[in-house]
Amino acid sequence: MLDLLQSFLLIEFNWSILETVAVIFSLLYVFLAAQQNNLCWPAALISVSIFIYICFDAKLYAETALQIFYFIMAIYGFYSWRKNNSELQISTWSIGKHLYIILLGTILTFFLGFLFTNFTDAEMPLIDSFTTVFSVFATYMVVKKILSNWLYFIVIDIISIYMYFSRDLHLTSLLFLLYTFIALAGFIKWNRLSIKLND
Repeated sequence: MLDLLQSFLLIEFNWSILETVAVIFSLLYVFLAAQQNNLCWPAALISVSIFIYICFDAKLYAETALQIFYFIMAIYGFYSWRKNNSELQISTWSIGKHLYIILLGTILTFFLGFLFTNFTDAEMPLIDSFTTVFSVFATYMVVKKILSNWLYFIVIDIISIYMYFSRDLHLTSLLFLLYTFIALAGFIKWNRLSIKLND
């Protein structure tokens, strides 16, 4: 354990102003989303705009495509939450629906991983594909206020910590560590609100 801590302390962190700004707005997005605050979506627009460049530069092509998807979903989410704020309540999906998403997501992950492995110079193509595919599903769940989106994001965030750290995007790796804790807090808060609404 001591050796692991010493190794971590010896790492030269790769800091950049651009990445720092993206991280700040990403944290703001997740925090505001957990509060069901519609301002989360403008914060997301700023962060993903920057991450499109960062991910492409790091040769994480699936993540680049994911950031473009996030950009579109941020616009859709803003208008959806604004228009349906009084009607759109936290809800849940059936186990069957989640099993379908997991099966479909796994197939898409291996398909994208195969494409990126054989036709691009992508780094970590399978892990990159996994986080991308399941983030698409989870982001759609956020827009629709599906409670379990937070559970998907906890898994995605933990895997993303390793992926970004391996690509020397240390600040982004720390961001995903924070995301993990915020997603856990978001799940607890939304679950309490859901119970209160159903009482």
